[in-house]
Amino acid sequence: MSISIILPAKNEASGLRGVLPRLRALYPEAEIIVVDDGSSDDSADLVVQLGCTLIHHPYSKGNGAAIKSGARAAQGDILVFMDADGQHHPEDIPRLLDALHQGYDMVVGARGQSGQANRHRALANGLYNRLASWMVEHRIADLTSGFRAVRAHKFKQFLHLLPNGFSYPTTITMSFFRAGYAVEYLPIEASRREGRSHIRLFRDGFKFFMIIFKIATLYSPLKMFLPIALTFFLTGLGYYSYTFLAFHRLTIMSALLFITAVLVFLMGLISEQITALHFKNTED
Repeated sequence: MSISIILPAKNEASGLRGVLPRLRALYPEAEIIVVDDGSSDDSADLVVQLGCTLIHHPYSKGNGAAIKSGARAAQGDILVFMDADGQHHPEDIPRLLDALHQGYDMVVGARGQSGQANRHRALANGLYNRLASWMVEHRIADLTSGFRAVRAHKFKQFLHLLPNGFSYPTTITMSFFRAGYAVEYLPIEASRREGRSHIRLFRDGFKFFMIIFKIATLYSPLKMFLPIALTFFLTGLGYYSYTFLAFHRLTIMSALLFITAVLVFLMGLISEQITALHFKNTED
């Protein structure tokens, strides 16, 4: 099966200088696509010099937008995504491809603790992994890894769902699980990146916080809304028990808590049906 290797890049000349020759030497028949996301360095010139396919964004649209541009242009039956900053090793690609040939639809390179950028990122990723594993009832070793191999026709079904920012790995992973596709995780060793990271803790903290809610609403909204509704109901029940025993009456606050519980539950139920219909249309 033909392979397309896609690398989103923004000011990653130093990383590309090391990784592209290795990719070309190891996979001479593969289509290698670099999506230049509005770089101000010589990344674009370097890609052309090394004989790889260049897609240029006139301005920075985001990591997810670069992934979508590369996927739309790719001709391969299998898409391999990897970072251009030198973190991912081209020598690990055959392991991902071997797992695909065993019947999986997407295989993800899972970083260990040593492969995380810093302690804060490691803690955040650990939280995402546990939440996502609970949602899909399957162990997810690295929800945010950008190193993965996937069957092209299945990946392209979800292009319209992918955000333009850094949360594309989360979205595509949950979409595959929601659609019933087989996903596998293989441990990899990730190196320290070349250059500076484009992710900032405080600037992107809220965006990553929103990933948690996106995971829940994308995969199974009722799993998020039901605990919230139950919390309101039990709070209302406890407050009603107190006011009934103390004053022998139902207060407005208790009634509001009960009504809120019902509304939140109904919102979750409706969201669950919308999600089911959406993925049914996607599979068709």
